[in-house]
Amino acid sequence: MNDSTFVSLRNHFLIAMPHMADPNFAHTLTYICEHSADGAMGIVINRASGLDLADIIEHLDSEASAPVHNSQQAVYAGGPVQTDRGFVLHSPSHHYKSTLDIGHVFLSTSQDVLFDIAAGQGPEQSLIALGYAGWDAGQLEAEILDNAWLTCPAELDILFALDADTRLAAAATRMGVDLGLLSSQAGHA
Repeated sequence: MNDSTFVSLRNHFLIAMPHMADPNFAHTLTYICEHSADGAMGIVINRASGLDLADIIEHLDSEASAPVHNSQQAVYAGGPVQTDRGFVLHSPSHHYKSTLDIGHVFLSTSQDVLFDIAAGQGPEQSLIALGYAGWDAGQLEAEILDNAWLTCPAELDILFALDADTRLAAAATRMGVDLGLLSSQAGHA
């Protein structure tokens, strides 16, 4: 890929097209945390893992006796890579040992952020995920050219304020797209 034509999709959403066959990404909305000519990394933000914050805290510290604030906060299946590792997208009010400033959002991988959220002292807005989505150099761009994804700038209200089951449709609607009207067949003219 020619670096002079590279356009980063950092801080964008990837909207899975209806014909997405990969079960890891079918019907998903992914927030792109990092994107360079070397590859991309994102977090799927609309697929619940079946776990909540209390489950994660219990796993990290089985001796924890203090009540967990936000104990029912959902934990998402962030993608098929490193599914045993936690990633927290959050408002930029707090900075932790392992925090990446993505722009309007921070990405933290430190356990400190989880314990702060559990103690009711964490960032005002957060989304917790296990695992992430990763693409090698040029892979995401090729998938976009193959009509696997739509892209649009990320919006914080979709990321943090909407229920998970409405995020995908909301992102598409903001682009003026009704996913229900798109064909499930891919094709090129």
